[in-house]
Amino acid sequence: MSSADTSLSQAEAFARIRLLRSPNVGPVSYAQLLRRFGSGIEALDALPDLASRGGGRYSIAPVARIEAEVLAVRRAGARYLFHDSPDYPPLLRVAEGAPPILIARGDPALAARPTVAIVGARNSSAAAMKLARMFATELAAKGFVVVSGLARGIDGAAHKGALAGASEGGGTIGVIAGGIDVTYPPEHADLQEEIATTGLLLTEQPPGTEPLARHFPARNRIIAGLAIGTVVVEAAPRSGSLITARLAGEMGREVMAVPGSPLDARSQGCNQLIRDGATLVQSAEDVIEVLSDFHGAPQLRLRETFAATPELVDAAEDNLVDVGPIDIAALLTTAPVTVDDLIRLSGGSPGAVQMALLELELAGRLARHAGGRVSLDAGG
Repeated sequence: MSSADTSLSQAEAFARIRLLRSPNVGPVSYAQLLRRFGSGIEALDALPDLASRGGGRYSIAPVARIEAEVLAVRRAGARYLFHDSPDYPPLLRVAEGAPPILIARGDPALAARPTVAIVGARNSSAAAMKLARMFATELAAKGFVVVSGLARGIDGAAHKGALAGASEGGGTIGVIAGGIDVTYPPEHADLQEEIATTGLLLTEQPPGTEPLARHFPARNRIIAGLAIGTVVVEAAPRSGSLITARLAGEMGREVMAVPGSPLDARSQGCNQLIRDGATLVQSAEDVIEVLSDFHGAPQLRLRETFAATPELVDAAEDNLVDVGPIDIAALLTTAPVTVDDLIRLSGGSPGAVQMALLELELAGRLARHAGGRVSLDAGG
């Protein structure tokens, strides 16, 4: 499987892809399954039994579908980046909810360099697009890699600016919400191809996936996770750009915003961010100052780090109360609660509670939320 990570056997790489594409397996459950069973191959074998204990039937992703996906990745000139491979983006690796597997075209080494996200409105003003392009060009000329989402407006301007300044040592990363072989919006076909050939193009979606509304918040968390800081140039309230900024703040990354006129709705989001504590920036020099140490070198200043995914330990080993999915389900509603609350209320061991949650999730009865919270699946 040449399109997979060469540090894994073909069988293990295939099993991991199949594991992630199987129903109800998300970043948390994927990590727990690998830790519990030691490999994707062993975790796959365990899925039906775990789901059965959670009260559901289970069908693993078909082999033929994964074979077709791997072939499509290869045909697209792309490859898989696994969460524990050396070329997986290092900042993204430590972000909560990071994709266990990415599909990439281009140079993954770009993601290991000082990276700043520039995001903003799709229906942006001409002045804001000019500013975003100028920021990106100057940042790339100073050796920064600019990451954005290849959308219309600010995203496209940022990518174009970074490409213009890339000859001075920087570059650009495009994160898309569809498959690696899908272009959206259509008018960015040439831009997306240029990024894939001279920079880095990333997605977590399988080839052929059309970008749906629910994919964009997931894409935004990747953008935020890749960067040491996020700059919002222009954004309306409740926009996707503000979601990216909020996620960046929750990850302990720097959040910066360009102020604008209170009379322009497209500036209200940025002004709100500044009011809420984001750093006001008006030039690329301001951004560089925020993201540099006393010697002027780019640095990473995470205000918060996230705990590793809890390991699944048998209750007997913890010598505490044994609880199962039925016990935990009885404590849950559709309102999210923390796992710590469930451990305290159930009297069970952390390992037993985590296992019960995993079994409920695989059975399609559990939903996971930001901040390590869980609830019953409202649609289940």
